[in-house]
Amino acid sequence: MKIVNTSVKKVDGMGVVTGNPAYTEDLILNNNVLTIKLLRSPHPFAKIKAIDVSIALKVPGVEAIFTHNDTPKTRFTLAGQSFPEPSPYDRRILDEYVRYVGDPVAIIAAEDERAADKAMKLIKVQYEVLEPILDFEKSIDSHIIIHPEEVHTNFEIGYERERNIASKAYAEKPGVDEGFENSDIILERTYYTQPQMHAMMETYRSYSYFDVNGRLTTVSSTQIPFHVRRHLARALEMPSSKIRVIKPRIGGGFGGKQTAVCEIYSAFVTLKTGKPSKIVYNRKETHTCTTTRHGMKLDVKIGADTNGNIKAIDINVLSNAGAYGEHAPTVTSLVSYKTFPLYDTVPMRFNANIVYSNTMNAGAFRGYGATQGTFAVESIVNELAHHLKLDPTEVRMKNLVEPGEGKYITSGDIKKCIEIGKEKFNWAEKSIPREVAPNKVRAAGMAVTMQGSGIGGIDTAAATIKLGDRGDFNLMVGVTDMGQGCDTVLTQMAAEVLEVPMDRISIHSADTDLSPYDPGAYASSGTYVTGNAVIIAANNMKEEILKGASKMFNVEIGDIDYLGTELKIADKIISLEEFAQRSISFEGMNQITTTGTWGGETSPPPFIAGFAEVEVDTLTGEVEVTDYLSVVDCGTPINPNLVQVQVEGGAAQGIGLALFEDIKYDKKGRVMTDSLMQYKIPSRLDCKNIRVEFSNSYEKTGPFGAKSVGEVVVNTPAPAIVDAVYKATKVRVRNLPVTSEKVLMGILDI
Repeated sequence: MKIVNTSVKKVDGMGVVTGNPAYTEDLILNNNVLTIKLLRSPHPFAKIKAIDVSIALKVPGVEAIFTHNDTPKTRFTLAGQSFPEPSPYDRRILDEYVRYVGDPVAIIAAEDERAADKAMKLIKVQYEVLEPILDFEKSIDSHIIIHPEEVHTNFEIGYERERNIASKAYAEKPGVDEGFENSDIILERTYYTQPQMHAMMETYRSYSYFDVNGRLTTVSSTQIPFHVRRHLARALEMPSSKIRVIKPRIGGGFGGKQTAVCEIYSAFVTLKTGKPSKIVYNRKETHTCTTTRHGMKLDVKIGADTNGNIKAIDINVLSNAGAYGEHAPTVTSLVSYKTFPLYDTVPMRFNANIVYSNTMNAGAFRGYGATQGTFAVESIVNELAHHLKLDPTEVRMKNLVEPGEGKYITSGDIKKCIEIGKEKFNWAEKSIPREVAPNKVRAAGMAVTMQGSGIGGIDTAAATIKLGDRGDFNLMVGVTDMGQGCDTVLTQMAAEVLEVPMDRISIHSADTDLSPYDPGAYASSGTYVTGNAVIIAANNMKEEILKGASKMFNVEIGDIDYLGTELKIADKIISLEEFAQRSISFEGMNQITTTGTWGGETSPPPFIAGFAEVEVDTLTGEVEVTDYLSVVDCGTPINPNLVQVQVEGGAAQGIGLALFEDIKYDKKGRVMTDSLMQYKIPSRLDCKNIRVEFSNSYEKTGPFGAKSVGEVVVNTPAPAIVDAVYKATKVRVRNLPVTSEKVLMGILDI
């Protein structure tokens, strides 16, 4: 391989760092675009009895104000999932019920932000304030019903409106009860994972207008343009053929933009007024009125013999969906999907209830349920190891999966990741607690994880390649690059197959009118699913070029050698540029365009073994991560440098989950951590040393042997850090994050 498996520069890197206009707001060319502001509920649960906008409409510059009386009655989901979506259809554009502080009450469209803000203050709303459920542990069978309306579901997902259950999930590997009966030791623990903000640089935003043909066009910072189009069509009650969605450059997403958070408002305003409109969430709205990681309570029971052979694991989960059910059935299911296969011979059982509460909506977030499941399972495995006075790596080596033909896991080796990590991290020394300075103790912990590569048996992707008249190629894809580098790796793959330099290929994504279908950037699918589609399209292109040359020069295909930028026909060399010119002209009348579509039956997992060293100040409880190592098995790294920065960024995000990030509500259901001043994410100073090592493998179903890497990177820091803190202090924190207050109270035994 000449281009694949090399660390080439990102194709869009220079343009991004030099500030070239590429983001949603950069593309707003109309000077008369309406600005949209949303009046939001001050109550966590209420029914709107009356709303008066008459005075607000008199504010100069106000174009229109819409309430629930003006919006369609159709209910829908905003979850970025392939149709038919498993998420319940439990929301309207505006509803007479508001279900969390920040739920939209009215849509104000004005000539500028000042007029919209002034009008917002003049809207008079009469609420019937209802008793809320702010603690999701009190949701099931409460006398308070958060969704009194009838809700449609496409599948049987265990929806029980009258019990506040948005979904249920269950999975089991046989032998759990027998396993506990045969166990010498049984531990039962409860773990809590907190909601987490995505904290991407570019907040949510969209811009809508009618094109010259009267079609509604929405430009959006989204991970899921094709799903957005479908959601808009349902919510606005119009054919999807009348809607176009364009995804420009995205300033980060991390799963947040796998939910169509704001597009509905600009599309609705433009539909009603006929004028272009935009909505841009500020940081406060992004932190209070969008989506978070699902907060979960995980009760885990584990049984083993005295040698550390695990006999059974039982997991009971209560998951907080928040006010609406986007991604409710699927996120929590991954607690089992991404832990069961790791311990493949261990009998395991999983039972979950995903409940509504009057808090901000939960949704997709990097790791997508595997993060919470990894924290709970890996934490109790660590606790088991300490109880048995065994090394945590030893317990895992006895119980983790070994790949093999006919198994769910056929490539990669998590045990090899552990072996590499023990050596590179100097585990034998660092895992032993030691005082490095007065009141400063260091120790280390570890954890393992897996994820998937796309959604097997469900999602497909397509790629189209066009040969230009100068012998260059246009690669068109629907997957969305939000900084992770998929535009670059897909270009690398196409260049490798077509045997041309990368600068001969220009990539275009994503526009629902022009791009081939792709579900979007989620489920770690970009490299694996769309990459396979690109390879098919590129191979088809080579075949069509040979067919075209055979016809043009009247020779057998077997007498033509494809040499990338040239064709060798008998003893003659024809440049690809010359062939392309002649092919598209009257001589050839052949615009060569090929498409590849691919979907996998399986979802081969990448693996990570994570090792964390912490330093704890025993006087203050402050925890500092001094060294973090991720040993990654992602098959063939298409671009090792991009893989490394993905892993580093994911580790930093995981460190934030472990130590800092926490969404705080007051007693009235208002989010107090509504800015990056109150909501702390790790800075470079909090991540002293993050290292990455590769464990090489080859996935035969993957493009050039590759698997995914985008999500698996975030899962191991929390359980590894928690165990390191325990080793250093004997304080076991089971409810994230591990704050200095919790550690100090534990040290003081308060």
